[in-house]
Amino acid sequence: MHSSTRVGQGYDVHAFDVGDHVVLGGETIPHTQGIKAHSDGDVLLHAVCDALLGAMALGDIGMHFPDTDSKWRGADSRVFLRHLKQLLIKNQYRVLNIDTTVLADAPRLGQYRERMRTNIAADLNINLDQINIKATTSEGLGFIGKREGLACHAIALIEKV
Repeated sequence: MHSSTRVGQGYDVHAFDVGDHVVLGGETIPHTQGIKAHSDGDVLLHAVCDALLGAMALGDIGMHFPDTDSKWRGADSRVFLRHLKQLLIKNQYRVLNIDTTVLADAPRLGQYRERMRTNIAADLNINLDQINIKATTSEGLGFIGKREGLACHAIALIEKV
């Protein structure tokens, strides 16, 4: 007998590049650099998408939105998340909760956290209390500590409806 509850994990990383903002959780955050990416480079939403795809055993974000397809150049990652909502419905799953950790020494994310949670909840049509976003630094260590980029881990728990 198969359990109706499934868990998936996601991870994404992007390097900083020339620019004046980053996009995280669908929010534009002013910064001294931009993100090097094919889409908008939203590591938070990419990790959430991969966590949901993993929980449904449907591959990864690169399979659904390949960076070799010019259609996705500069794409808003909220489009990806809304597509995942449709996959959840099609495969008869509902989100129980999503927990994330953004790893970034800069920019600071505290003032954007609630809007990011609101965006994710709206796009997945779930309650705000089903989304958690944590942020941490790497205490100056590694590529994150050297402010060369940022990353995100996500875990999603879903169940069959």
